[in-house]
Amino acid sequence: MRKGWPFNAVIYQIYPRSFNDSNGDGIGDIKGIIKKIGYLKDLGVDAVWLSPIYKSPQRDFGYDIDDHKAIDPIFGNMADFDELVLRLHENNIKIIMDFVPNHTSSSHPWFIESRSNKTNPKRDWYVWRDPKPNGEPPNNWMSAFGGSAWKLDKETNQYFYHAFDEHQPDLNWNNPEVKKEMFGVMRFWLDKGVDGFRTDAVDYLFEDKGFKDEPINPNYRPGFHQYTDQELLHIYTNGQKESIDLLREMANILREYEDKFMVTEAATTLSELIKMYKAVDWHSYHPFNFSLINLPWLAAHHKEYIDEYEKRLGPHYLPCYVTGNHDQPRVVTRVGKKQARNAALLLLTLRGNAFIYNGEEIGMRNRKIPKDKSNDTYDLSSPGLGLGRNGQRTPMQWNDTNNAGFSTNEPWLPVSLNYGKVNAESENNDPKSFLNLYKKLIRLKKNNLALSNGDYVPLKITVRNVFCFFREYQDKKIFVAVNFGSKARNLNIVNKKGKVLVNSFLNRKDGELVDLSRLYLKADEGIVIELI
Repeated sequence: MRKGWPFNAVIYQIYPRSFNDSNGDGIGDIKGIIKKIGYLKDLGVDAVWLSPIYKSPQRDFGYDIDDHKAIDPIFGNMADFDELVLRLHENNIKIIMDFVPNHTSSSHPWFIESRSNKTNPKRDWYVWRDPKPNGEPPNNWMSAFGGSAWKLDKETNQYFYHAFDEHQPDLNWNNPEVKKEMFGVMRFWLDKGVDGFRTDAVDYLFEDKGFKDEPINPNYRPGFHQYTDQELLHIYTNGQKESIDLLREMANILREYEDKFMVTEAATTLSELIKMYKAVDWHSYHPFNFSLINLPWLAAHHKEYIDEYEKRLGPHYLPCYVTGNHDQPRVVTRVGKKQARNAALLLLTLRGNAFIYNGEEIGMRNRKIPKDKSNDTYDLSSPGLGLGRNGQRTPMQWNDTNNAGFSTNEPWLPVSLNYGKVNAESENNDPKSFLNLYKKLIRLKKNNLALSNGDYVPLKITVRNVFCFFREYQDKKIFVAVNFGSKARNLNIVNKKGKVLVNSFLNRKDGELVDLSRLYLKADEGIVIELI
């Protein structure tokens, strides 16, 4: 039986700016997180992942870093961080940091040196190229935030490459000095006691060394954001083979320490996910599976993808699912309140690790942010396209007092309008709430052997918009059914009885006996049943 970190872990993503403000400046901070450790323990999570808290000009809210080994003063200081690590560990909660290896801020000392002149020793720490003879950018590569990925430095008459915002120049990972320095950053935080990393944008780390133009996508249809809708086929700037080798080296660093773990962000195909698993040490590394975010919310799509994923992974490798994060619209906004409960049930009954974005456990939804309040780089760089991420980054809703209990002063983003009803305090007291559903599912995932250690067993079923599967461990067997639709369904699964462990509405009696040969599944209902 497999156990221990990170096996079967439930990891809670904290977006620090929006989690809890301890000093009344309207921005969440480290001390605010410390004050909520009791909440995290009660929720039952095994670890937290902190979005970036490094020193930064905050143009991209921490993903533009000035100093990888310093805490930004808006969040506190290193003593605060040390206390956070200590207090989390005292409560048996691990901590993973956001590691951002692809780029720095343009105000980072390394980049300031790099752009000072062409012969500076740090010039090659970033990706610089000469203009075309007519002065245009070196090639047609595009920024994920829109427009050219090249920015002209007029002083030296060369372009630097930025896969994201122009204030986030890409590091040159072909330079051994960059690799040595960034590996040192990893060791710095591991020495401080962190338990691992969520590694950002790993599919962008390398570019084609010939700097060839990327081909036009023949299936492109204009009208939306040029990058995300794939005007170009990004075959020379995404998913280069060198990235796998680098991830292997990062995993080797984790192995220098005991029980460390890394999860990587790469929006890629199922085949590429499998390749990443098999190329890197599986004991300390998993790539995110974003299927529960990206797939259409239909049972057939989820069954087809998850069945194939599990088949190709095999029992040796551990899946790593996530339903939301700081870049994606919240689950309730995407699929509605009832199906958001099913998303939680699916996330926490599938095999492997589960990541929960703060606020999803109380059913928070996106808020539309007024134009004069929008400060998201992505939104500002592509105005009018609805690409802003502020809506899913609004402050955590703790109670029904001013500012949802997040801060004593006006928050950096407006709180959602429904905080009077949707908040952690009121939901804690409601036995059928989102929060209590998450708590119950997390306890089941950790304590039921079939859910914690069992195999995923696909189940062929032709009932429209219903996804069913078994989880099996030795003689223990769990049946999971999720009705993705708004109509009730009758299921004939197996001529056996079972007892209900939990359903998505929390309105069935614990231990209720059901007959799986004539199971009535309510509209929008998910259910977990233990066979007897």
